Amino acid sequence: MKTSILKRASTVLAGMLVSFSALAAEGGALQHAGTDIEDKASLQRGAQLYMNNCVGCHSLKYMRYSRIADDLGLSEDQVMNNLNFTGAKFGEHVISAMPVALAEKSFGKAPPDLSLIARVRGSDWVYTYLKSFYLDESRPLGWNNQLFPNASMPNPLWEMQGLQRAVYGKKDEKTGEAPVERLEIAQAGTQSAEEFDRTARDIAAFLEYVGEPGALKRQQTGVWVVLFLAFFTFMAWLLKKEYWRDVH
Repeated sequence: MKTSILKRASTVLAGMLVSFSALAAEGGALQHAGTDIEDKASLQRGAQLYMNNCVGCHSLKYMRYSRIADDLGLSEDQVMNNLNFTGAKFGEHVISAMPVALAEKSFGKAPPDLSLIARVRGSDWVYTYLKSFYLDESRPLGWNNQLFPNASMPNPLWEMQGLQRAVYGKKDEKTGEAPVERLEIAQAGTQSAEEFDRTARDIAAFLEYVGEPGALKRQQTGVWVVLFLAFFTFMAWLLKKEYWRDVH
């Protein structure tokens, strides 16, 4: 049974990797997110930020509201009043409120489910992606992303981050295109750079948790396993000492 589960999980991850890789070529170096899924306050903030800014388009179809409450130490009322804006029941999965047809009409393609994005890409990728949006009049929606060029979505966090513009390098003689060297804030947002770093980190941490919710339980269990082994080792040492007392 375990083998079957592992095979299914591997198939899902492989499919996600292929689908996300096919969307666009990446550019730019990853920034270190510094996420910590043992930090429940960070996960709670990340959950609230995700539900307020992302779930309108992006589902988390492998995650239930009830599981979020249990893992993040939240009550049913807290989840239903502060995290559930789609009218779903407490035990239901986190599904976007936007119909697929409307999403395709608005963005050209349906926004992908993000349940496994941090598992496939990594938390550093999510963190860097959230910080890499910039204004680009050549794009249909007026936005681009340095890490994920030609992304088909606007910056959902622009009010907090502010508006960024690209600083371009020298044009490539062959392609005639100029690479994006860095991004600069052209209009300040409601958060400072440090505050927005925490915002992006919290969302990345939440998506890391969503990609593997069992990691929280595994880490908590691991502590007790280590304590048990230490206690067992101590008791075995005492037993050995008692057995060998008369030998000498």
